[in-house]
Amino acid sequence: MTRLEVLSKINCLVKAWIKDVSMEKNMPSNMAENVGGKIFTFGSYRLGVHTKGADIDTLCVAPRNVNRTDFFGSFYELLKEQPETKDLRAVEEAFVPVIKMSFDGIELDMLFARLAYPSIPEDQDLRDESILKNLDQKCVRSLNGCRVTDEILRLVPNVESFRMALRAVKLWAKKRGIYSNALGFLGGVSWAMLVARACQLYPKAAPATLVQKFFMVFSQWPWPQPVLLKQPDECNLQFPVWDPRVNPSDRFHLMPIITPAYPHQNSTFNVTVSTRYIMSEEFKEGLTVTGEIFEGKAAWERLFDPIPFFTKYKHYMVLVAKSDEEDHHLEWIGLVESKIRILVGNLERNPFIGLAHVTPDSYGPMDESEGTFVKKWFIGLDFKKVENMNVDLTYDIQSFSNTIYNQAGKIGMWKQDMKIEVKHVKRKQLDQYLPQSVLQRGRKKDNIGKSITPNSKRLSTDTAHPAMAHSKSDSELLKKKTYAAPAVAMDSGTNSDEVRTLVDGKQDTEKTCDTGAEQAEETQQKQVTEHVHANGPEPVVEMGKIGDSVIEVDVSESSNDSTSVIAKRPLSPDHNGCSLPKKIKEVDIEVKDSGDSEARESNSVVKPASPMQIDRTPAPTPPIRAVDKMHMQRLPSNELPDMHSPSPVAVNPIKKSINMRLK
Repeated sequence: MTRLEVLSKINCLVKAWIKDVSMEKNMPSNMAENVGGKIFTFGSYRLGVHTKGADIDTLCVAPRNVNRTDFFGSFYELLKEQPETKDLRAVEEAFVPVIKMSFDGIELDMLFARLAYPSIPEDQDLRDESILKNLDQKCVRSLNGCRVTDEILRLVPNVESFRMALRAVKLWAKKRGIYSNALGFLGGVSWAMLVARACQLYPKAAPATLVQKFFMVFSQWPWPQPVLLKQPDECNLQFPVWDPRVNPSDRFHLMPIITPAYPHQNSTFNVTVSTRYIMSEEFKEGLTVTGEIFEGKAAWERLFDPIPFFTKYKHYMVLVAKSDEEDHHLEWIGLVESKIRILVGNLERNPFIGLAHVTPDSYGPMDESEGTFVKKWFIGLDFKKVENMNVDLTYDIQSFSNTIYNQAGKIGMWKQDMKIEVKHVKRKQLDQYLPQSVLQRGRKKDNIGKSITPNSKRLSTDTAHPAMAHSKSDSELLKKKTYAAPAVAMDSGTNSDEVRTLVDGKQDTEKTCDTGAEQAEETQQKQVTEHVHANGPEPVVEMGKIGDSVIEVDVSESSNDSTSVIAKRPLSPDHNGCSLPKKIKEVDIEVKDSGDSEARESNSVVKPASPMQIDRTPAPTPPIRAVDKMHMQRLPSNELPDMHSPSPVAVNPIKKSINMRLK
């Protein structure tokens, strides 16, 4: 069944359901026949940039005699009876309530809005602001999806060029791992508004040129200055709109992109410090790559190289959500994924963590031993260069777990089989959680943090934090007045994978080396050990155990290296040509066991308690005991400090605490 056939059948179901509900509420049958009701589309499908396998965002518009309770009640049951419906789940308590399902193999997200009209005609225009009168906030938010999509199409000077450029940008964002509104990156409507703004600035540009101008504009955009497609409308309907002059909370938004339809809202309120930095670096990288493409030094395929996320960092946090039943699992992973940005926020506010980078992709179990209903997310960590400090992540992790369990209990979702675990792993341990095909993805491709040409500047392996490094100067590219943009022929229905053929160009032959990473680390460790025996001990890692595994966190070099094969200069030759070890600063993680048997069975499972209040300002940290630099020998486990952050509310004590000592 095609998308049009699916939408037609859903539309018929909606009309029949509204008629039945109207008659149940004592409406005469002749009036119920004409009460109407309609399905509208929005998002990528309405914009004309949907891809194969993409979901369809739909809106059910009903007359005033049908309310949201009916939608999540009788209509939900009607959908459940349809043989084509699978994976049906309702998220009634969401900011924008939605029913999610797979209908005959096509994913559908369905919102609901009730208009203050006795009937809904087939030619109902949702752009008219008068339809918002006497509506509640949830109906207004649901209508906003369609209204924003239609307004974007109205504001761009050339719809076909806009669609082609948006296809390329969306594909690029997905390949680079920055396409997810829930995780703090940008969603589809935000990317559409950015491309629309570039189209407004360059109304006669070809699609290929628009892509390059897109990167040029937003690699230099002075965030948090908002992106506006038009001046906000003046309306007296008294709905809250984004306005930092009036709303103090709007002043803390980091990357505001304002919707063009009333009521104007910021579509990127989930963006965090880390995600904004990651996207800013990707914009700069995209500008560099497109500059090389227009100079004939690279092909368009290079712009869509996937990010080598699992070789980019040396340390990762693994978030595991599991349950025993399929129905519970769908609801559970949806809730956990919607709150991951809270964990990222907790980690990035830690004064010893420079960057917390979450990937939008989630992964299932490696084998049957992990269970059937398991979902895993990964967060790359970049530690700052610090010395003689004791870092406690216990409070950061538990406050996130408290938020999840409390929210699940509040909405009546939580079941005994629903669990979450948070673990720390090193890069070389990732093969325990992911297949090699995933770990090697994008490994040989150009990425942020690695030089592909002699003239381009990337993140140095000696940089303490990626914010200290900069990509190729944008001013050098902007000095070029013109680019020879080849002509592009591509219709709006073209699959997004075909965007790679926008321009024919030469493939960049300068590939990065991709061998010997782990051997280099082993050689470094062996040489360090020999030096210790010959010259006395250096400050070395002393790790506490989680279960039976030893966790080591090395912050002597930036963990934001793009791949594990970059030469890290672990050893420098002396005047005799012999290699002397480079001094290593590393992190200790210790897990204290209180003796509880349940704690021994679960390494990182934390129990639910009260949620913490999330603030964008760094939370005050407790006094941290410094480790004596002269104390070169390994500390016994009973001497390792075990300080916990003070909790603002009463929480259940967890049985294991994670301490990091930075040497």
